Amino acid sequence: MEKHYGQIIEYVIRKKGFNISDLARSLDINRRSLYNWFNQKDLSAAHIFKIGNVIRHDFSIEFPDMFTKDDFKFIDQRYADNILVSTTPQQLTDWKEKYLRLLEEYDTAVLIADKKRLVNVK
Repeated sequence: MEKHYGQIIEYVIRKKGFNISDLARSLDINRRSLYNWFNQKDLSAAHIFKIGNVIRHDFSIEFPDMFTKDDFKFIDQRYADNILVSTTPQQLTDWKEKYLRLLEEYDTAVLIADKKRLVNVK
């Protein structure tokens, strides 16, 4: 039985929970093109590789005849370099504190707005 490349790609994308519109935008194509790719029995290695990069998936598992593990090896490393390595523990703490402070300010603003609304209703 021959592989239907488009269906395999679509399955992986949906299994990982990617939004089709967001993925199409990241691939710099329109949604219709992405759906057309899903319908193609033979999808080019370039398209599969591009999708793999965006969704950070090693397609050498599904397509060992097209790719090797080394082809997708840099994906995890690039992600780690950009996110994990470049962010210090202090930066993470700072962002967390800023988020919590903004959340508290928002909660306070909502409470004030609710009190004003109740006063105006009476």
